[in-house]
Amino acid sequence: MKRSIEDTSIVFIGAGNLATNLAKAFYRKGFRIAQVYSRTEASAKALAQSVEADYTTDPAAVKHHARMYIVALKDSALAQLLPVLTTGREQALWVHTAGSVPMDIWSGLVGHYGVFYPMQTFSKQREVDFKEIPIFVEGCTPEVSAFLKEVAATLSGKVYEADSLQRERLHLAAVFACNFTNHMYALAARLLQQNNLPFNVLLPLIDETARKVHKLSPGEAQTGPALRYDENVINHHLQMLAGEPRLQQVYRLLSQSIHEEEHPQ
Repeated sequence: MKRSIEDTSIVFIGAGNLATNLAKAFYRKGFRIAQVYSRTEASAKALAQSVEADYTTDPAAVKHHARMYIVALKDSALAQLLPVLTTGREQALWVHTAGSVPMDIWSGLVGHYGVFYPMQTFSKQREVDFKEIPIFVEGCTPEVSAFLKEVAATLSGKVYEADSLQRERLHLAAVFACNFTNHMYALAARLLQQNNLPFNVLLPLIDETARKVHKLSPGEAQTGPALRYDENVINHHLQMLAGEPRLQQVYRLLSQSIHEEEHPQ
Protein backbone atom coordinates (compact mmCIF):
# COMPACT_ATOMS: atom_id res chain seq x y z
CA MET A 1 0.00 0.00 0.00
CA LYS A 2 1.35 3.42 -0.92
CA ARG A 3 1.78 5.53 2.17
CA SER A 4 0.31 9.03 2.26
CA ILE A 5 2.46 12.12 2.37
CA GLU A 6 1.28 12.71 5.95
CA ASP A 7 3.15 9.55 7.00
CA THR A 8 6.36 11.56 6.64
CA SER A 9 8.14 11.82 10.00
CA ILE A 10 9.75 15.19 10.61
CA VAL A 11 12.45 16.42 12.95
CA PHE A 12 12.56 20.17 13.52
CA ILE A 13 15.95 21.75 14.07
CA GLY A 14 15.07 24.99 15.78
CA ALA A 15 12.13 26.12 17.89
CA GLY A 16 11.89 29.81 17.04
CA ASN A 17 9.09 31.81 15.43
CA LEU A 18 9.02 30.03 12.06
CA ALA A 19 9.68 26.54 13.43
CA THR A 20 6.90 26.94 15.98
CA ASN A 21 4.30 27.96 13.41
CA LEU A 22 5.42 25.43 10.81
CA ALA A 23 5.61 22.48 13.20
CA LYS A 24 2.13 23.21 14.54
CA ALA A 25 0.75 23.53 11.00
CA PHE A 26 2.21 20.17 9.98
CA TYR A 27 0.97 18.59 13.21
CA ARG A 28 -2.58 19.81 12.57
CA LYS A 29 -2.39 18.25 9.10
CA GLY A 30 -1.54 14.85 10.58
CA PHE A 31 2.22 14.74 10.07
CA ARG A 32 4.23 13.05 12.82
CA ILE A 33 6.70 15.43 14.43
CA ALA A 34 9.28 13.02 15.80
CA GLN A 35 11.51 15.47 17.64
CA VAL A 36 12.38 19.10 18.21
CA TYR A 37 15.96 20.26 18.71
CA SER A 38 16.83 23.64 20.14
CA ARG A 39 19.86 24.88 22.05
CA THR A 40 17.53 26.13 24.81
CA GLU A 41 15.52 23.55 26.73
CA ALA A 42 12.57 25.85 27.41
CA SER A 43 11.99 26.49 23.70
CA ALA A 44 12.51 22.87 22.67
CA LYS A 45 10.20 21.56 25.39
CA ALA A 46 7.44 24.09 24.73
CA LEU A 47 7.24 23.32 21.02
CA ALA A 48 7.65 19.57 21.50
CA GLN A 49 4.78 19.43 23.98
CA SER A 50 2.48 21.30 21.61
CA VAL A 51 3.09 18.78 18.80
CA GLU A 52 3.47 15.59 20.87
CA ALA A 53 7.16 15.19 20.05
CA ASP A 54 10.36 14.35 21.86
CA TYR A 55 12.92 17.08 22.31
CA THR A 56 16.64 17.49 22.83
CA THR A 57 19.23 20.21 23.28
CA ASP A 58 22.10 17.94 22.23
CA PRO A 59 22.91 17.87 18.49
CA ALA A 60 24.34 14.37 18.88
CA ALA A 61 21.01 13.16 20.27
CA VAL A 62 18.95 14.18 17.26
CA LYS A 63 17.03 11.15 16.00
CA HIS A 64 18.55 9.20 13.11
CA HIS A 65 15.53 7.75 11.34
CA ALA A 66 13.21 10.63 10.40
CA ARG A 67 12.27 10.98 6.75
CA MET A 68 12.73 14.76 6.68
CA TYR A 69 14.72 17.24 8.76
CA ILE A 70 13.58 20.86 8.64
CA VAL A 71 16.26 23.29 9.75
CA ALA A 72 14.88 26.63 10.91
CA LEU A 73 17.87 28.32 12.51
CA LYS A 74 19.51 31.71 12.25
CA ASP A 75 21.55 31.96 9.07
CA SER A 76 24.73 32.43 11.12
CA ALA A 77 24.21 29.09 12.89
CA LEU A 78 23.69 26.99 9.77
CA ALA A 79 27.26 26.58 8.55
CA GLN A 80 28.48 25.72 12.05
CA LEU A 81 25.80 23.18 12.97
CA LEU A 82 24.98 21.42 9.70
CA PRO A 83 28.07 19.15 9.61
CA VAL A 84 27.33 18.01 13.17
CA LEU A 85 23.61 17.51 12.61
CA THR A 86 23.85 15.63 9.32
CA THR A 87 26.54 13.14 10.35
CA GLY A 88 24.99 9.68 10.47
CA ARG A 89 21.76 11.03 8.97
CA GLU A 90 22.98 11.56 5.42
CA GLN A 91 20.27 9.43 3.78
CA ALA A 92 17.36 11.56 4.96
CA LEU A 93 15.94 14.60 3.20
CA TRP A 94 17.29 17.84 4.66
CA VAL A 95 15.78 21.27 3.99
CA HIS A 96 16.35 24.72 5.40
CA THR A 97 13.81 27.53 5.62
CA ALA A 98 16.06 30.55 5.02
CA GLY A 99 15.30 33.08 2.33
CA SER A 100 18.86 34.30 1.87
CA VAL A 101 20.84 31.04 2.16
CA PRO A 102 21.55 29.15 -1.10
CA MET A 103 20.51 25.53 -1.47
CA ASP A 104 24.07 24.40 -2.13
CA ILE A 105 24.95 24.89 1.56
CA TRP A 106 23.94 21.20 1.74
CA SER A 107 26.31 20.10 -1.01
CA GLY A 108 28.79 17.49 0.19
CA LEU A 109 26.90 16.89 3.43
CA VAL A 110 23.82 14.92 2.37
CA GLY A 111 22.49 13.31 -0.79
CA HIS A 112 18.89 14.60 -0.68
CA TYR A 113 18.30 18.22 0.13
CA GLY A 114 16.40 21.37 -0.66
CA VAL A 115 14.72 24.50 0.62
CA PHE A 116 11.25 25.01 2.11
CA TYR A 117 10.65 28.76 2.41
CA PRO A 118 7.28 30.09 3.63
CA MET A 119 7.32 33.83 2.93
CA GLN A 120 5.57 35.39 5.89
CA THR A 121 6.36 37.15 9.14
CA PHE A 122 6.08 34.78 12.11
CA SER A 123 5.77 35.22 15.86
CA LYS A 124 5.39 32.49 18.46
CA GLN A 125 2.56 34.41 20.10
CA ARG A 126 0.44 34.55 16.93
CA GLU A 127 -0.41 31.47 14.87
CA VAL A 128 -0.98 32.06 11.18
CA ASP A 129 -3.17 30.38 8.58
CA PHE A 130 -0.86 28.73 6.07
CA LYS A 131 -3.55 28.37 3.39
CA GLU A 132 -2.78 31.82 1.97
CA ILE A 133 0.96 31.88 2.65
CA PRO A 134 3.14 31.43 -0.45
CA ILE A 135 5.65 28.62 0.02
CA PHE A 136 8.71 28.52 -2.23
CA VAL A 137 10.54 25.23 -2.64
CA GLU A 138 13.75 24.13 -4.31
CA GLY A 139 15.10 20.60 -4.56
CA CYS A 140 18.42 19.09 -5.55
CA THR A 141 16.62 16.83 -8.06
CA PRO A 142 13.26 16.98 -9.84
CA GLU A 143 12.08 14.18 -7.56
CA VAL A 144 12.95 16.13 -4.41
CA SER A 145 11.29 19.25 -5.81
CA ALA A 146 8.13 17.29 -6.58
CA PHE A 147 8.07 15.81 -3.07
CA LEU A 148 8.54 19.21 -1.43
CA LYS A 149 5.76 20.68 -3.58
CA GLU A 150 3.47 17.87 -2.48
CA VAL A 151 4.33 18.44 1.17
CA ALA A 152 3.86 22.21 0.83
CA ALA A 153 0.50 21.73 -0.88
CA THR A 154 -0.88 20.08 2.26
CA LEU A 155 -0.45 23.46 3.98
CA SER A 156 -0.91 26.09 1.30
CA GLY A 157 -2.71 26.66 -1.98
CA LYS A 158 0.16 28.88 -3.14
CA VAL A 159 3.21 26.70 -3.79
CA TYR A 160 5.98 27.76 -6.16
CA GLU A 161 9.39 26.59 -7.24
CA ALA A 162 12.10 29.23 -6.89
CA ASP A 163 15.83 28.89 -7.28
CA SER A 164 18.33 30.33 -4.83
CA LEU A 165 18.74 33.63 -6.70
CA GLN A 166 15.00 34.17 -6.96
CA ARG A 167 14.53 33.34 -3.28
CA GLU A 168 17.32 35.72 -2.30
CA ARG A 169 15.53 38.53 -4.18
CA LEU A 170 12.21 37.53 -2.62
CA HIS A 171 13.77 37.82 0.81
CA LEU A 172 15.18 41.26 0.00
CA ALA A 173 11.76 42.44 -1.22
CA ALA A 174 10.15 41.01 1.92
CA VAL A 175 12.53 42.99 4.13
CA PHE A 176 11.34 46.19 2.45
CA ALA A 177 7.67 45.22 2.54
CA CYS A 178 7.59 43.83 6.08
CA ASN A 179 10.55 44.60 8.34
CA PHE A 180 11.12 48.16 7.18
CA THR A 181 7.37 48.87 7.19
CA ASN A 182 7.05 47.56 10.73
CA HIS A 183 9.96 49.76 11.78
CA MET A 184 7.99 52.73 10.46
CA TYR A 185 5.14 51.64 12.77
CA ALA A 186 7.58 51.58 15.69
CA LEU A 187 8.80 55.11 14.90
CA ALA A 188 5.22 56.34 14.50
CA ALA A 189 4.28 54.73 17.84
CA ARG A 190 7.12 56.56 19.56
CA LEU A 191 6.09 59.92 18.09
CA LEU A 192 2.53 59.35 19.27
CA GLN A 193 3.62 58.22 22.72
CA GLN A 194 5.67 61.39 23.12
CA ASN A 195 2.42 63.33 22.61
CA ASN A 196 0.20 61.11 24.78
CA LEU A 197 -1.62 59.56 21.86
CA PRO A 198 -2.31 55.81 21.50
CA PHE A 199 -0.90 53.83 18.58
CA ASN A 200 -4.28 52.27 17.80
CA VAL A 201 -5.52 55.55 16.29
CA LEU A 202 -3.32 54.63 13.31
CA LEU A 203 -4.77 51.14 12.83
CA PRO A 204 -7.59 52.15 10.42
CA LEU A 205 -5.02 54.01 8.30
CA ILE A 206 -2.62 51.05 8.37
CA ASP A 207 -5.38 48.60 7.48
CA GLU A 208 -6.66 50.69 4.56
CA THR A 209 -3.13 51.18 3.23
CA ALA A 210 -2.65 47.39 3.20
CA ARG A 211 -6.09 46.76 1.65
CA LYS A 212 -5.48 49.22 -1.18
CA VAL A 213 -2.56 47.27 -2.64
CA HIS A 214 -4.86 44.27 -3.09
CA LYS A 215 -6.66 46.34 -5.74
CA LEU A 216 -4.11 48.95 -6.85
CA SER A 217 -0.43 48.81 -7.65
CA PRO A 218 1.77 50.31 -4.90
CA GLY A 219 2.51 53.23 -7.19
CA GLU A 220 -1.19 53.91 -7.74
CA ALA A 221 -1.87 53.64 -4.00
CA GLN A 222 0.86 56.13 -3.01
CA THR A 223 -0.35 59.40 -1.46
CA GLY A 224 1.09 62.08 0.79
CA PRO A 225 3.23 65.21 0.66
CA ALA A 226 6.31 63.47 -0.74
CA LEU A 227 4.41 62.25 -3.82
CA ARG A 228 3.43 65.79 -4.85
CA TYR A 229 6.59 67.20 -3.26
CA ASP A 230 4.72 69.68 -1.07
CA GLU A 231 7.75 71.55 0.25
CA ASN A 232 5.77 73.53 2.83
CA VAL A 233 4.50 70.38 4.55
CA ILE A 234 7.79 68.52 4.20
CA ASN A 235 9.83 71.40 5.64
CA HIS A 236 7.36 71.82 8.50
CA HIS A 237 7.64 68.12 9.35
CA LEU A 238 11.43 68.35 9.26
CA GLN A 239 11.30 71.32 11.65
CA MET A 240 9.10 69.30 14.00
CA LEU A 241 11.81 66.62 14.01
CA ALA A 242 14.60 69.10 14.81
CA GLY A 243 15.32 67.29 18.07
CA GLU A 244 15.38 63.89 16.33
CA PRO A 245 18.21 64.04 13.76
CA ARG A 246 17.93 60.31 12.98
CA LEU A 247 14.21 60.62 12.23
CA GLN A 248 14.89 63.74 10.21
CA GLN A 249 17.28 61.75 8.05
CA VAL A 250 14.79 58.89 7.63
CA TYR A 251 12.00 61.32 6.74
CA ARG A 252 14.15 63.18 4.23
CA LEU A 253 15.46 60.03 2.53
CA LEU A 254 12.06 58.40 2.27
CA SER A 255 10.42 61.56 0.96
CA GLN A 256 13.09 61.87 -1.70
CA SER A 257 12.78 58.19 -2.60
CA ILE A 258 8.97 58.39 -2.94
CA HIS A 259 9.18 61.43 -5.17
CA GLU A 260 11.93 60.00 -7.39
CA GLU A 261 10.21 56.61 -7.66
CA GLU A 262 6.97 58.18 -8.86
CA HIS A 263 8.57 61.00 -10.89
CA PRO A 264 11.72 59.53 -12.45
CA GLN A 265 13.94 61.97 -14.32
